[in-house]
Amino acid sequence: MTMIKRANWLVASETKTVIAALDAARPGASRFVGGCVRNTLIGQPVDDIDIATQLLPDAVIAAAKAAGLAAVPTGIEHGTITVICNHRPYEVTTLRRDVTTDGRRATVAFTEDWNEDAQRRDFRLNALYADADGTVHDLTGGGVEDAKAGRIIFIGDAETRLREDYLRILRFFRFSAWYGSGALDARGLAACAALKDGLKTLSAERVWKELKKLCAAPDPAPALKAMGQNGILALAAPQATDLPRALRVIAIDDEYLLPPEGLLRIAALLGDEAGARAFARDMKASNDERGRLVAALGKSPRIVSYMSMREVRRGLYLLGAQTFVDRARLAWAEDTGARAGPQWRALLALAGGWVRPHLDLTGDEVVAAGVPPGPKVGAVMREVEAWWIDADFPDDKLSIVERLKAVAQGMG
Repeated sequence: MTMIKRANWLVASETKTVIAALDAARPGASRFVGGCVRNTLIGQPVDDIDIATQLLPDAVIAAAKAAGLAAVPTGIEHGTITVICNHRPYEVTTLRRDVTTDGRRATVAFTEDWNEDAQRRDFRLNALYADADGTVHDLTGGGVEDAKAGRIIFIGDAETRLREDYLRILRFFRFSAWYGSGALDARGLAACAALKDGLKTLSAERVWKELKKLCAAPDPAPALKAMGQNGILALAAPQATDLPRALRVIAIDDEYLLPPEGLLRIAALLGDEAGARAFARDMKASNDERGRLVAALGKSPRIVSYMSMREVRRGLYLLGAQTFVDRARLAWAEDTGARAGPQWRALLALAGGWVRPHLDLTGDEVVAAGVPPGPKVGAVMREVEAWWIDADFPDDKLSIVERLKAVAQGMG
């Protein structure tokens, strides 16, 4: 019998309170399910705690309120109620079976059959349930072994699972990146390749969410390679035309123990700024995401590993630390010099310790120097700032004032 009774989240007071509330309505009707069970088995962090229950949604709400807990109907049409205890959310979902599916969404019916609920899930390692005492139930068979061995295997027939929801194509690669070990499951990969056109039916938001999670994995290279080789990456993200560069970025991360940066890896996949803009538009990315992707692929000022300290400071000031680091890591991926690695790492270290300097000059001071209020004030400040940057950011008020006077006179 497999147990997870030592898990911190399992013995947390909030978890016990929520389970006690559900058990008060019907003893033994609720189990933990999915990622919290899987990740505990393999020693990975648990972020979200999901609970499957035989209770109907209204009964879940009533049980929560009876225990003094908040209950939010976050997905009530699919049987999901978020129960909140001490600011900690628990998604509680009634057992379900699919009635109809169209590859994008499913019509479900509630059930009390744990096996029916398990059979409608995607991968065997995600169909693991656990009682409040930590006893694990592997209803599809093979889920515990899959989790420990790093195998991502569909429940039952892979093509059937994919036709139920074509997003599972991307989930197959995402879970392979995060939890897989060794070669991707051949049957699952073949099914994804055969049904890849189903990706065209998915919303951009769902695809974007999966791509971000995939690229944030410690080593998504095998999954991305397989997606590229089978034409899946081109369908999911047509602007992702530079897979070799993204793979080099990932290899550098691994060799030099750099933190995984999902958005940077996505930027590496994209050809140039125009591709980044088109990609961000198609994916309906946020303004911040679009800004970072486009900025990472800019070309000026040029970032090289042998920049002087002065050039580094200038680049950091003009670009900002995030963009400077993103461009440096992309440039590193293009640098094949035998001694490039240590130089690039040193450059990133400089960027990491940089504190942005402040130009000690105000608009009022510009006006006091004889510049009339209005657009000329901004023009003078920009010219003084350009001098200050070229002079390597002198912390000398007198020099700044003298430069201001010279610029103001020149515009007189």
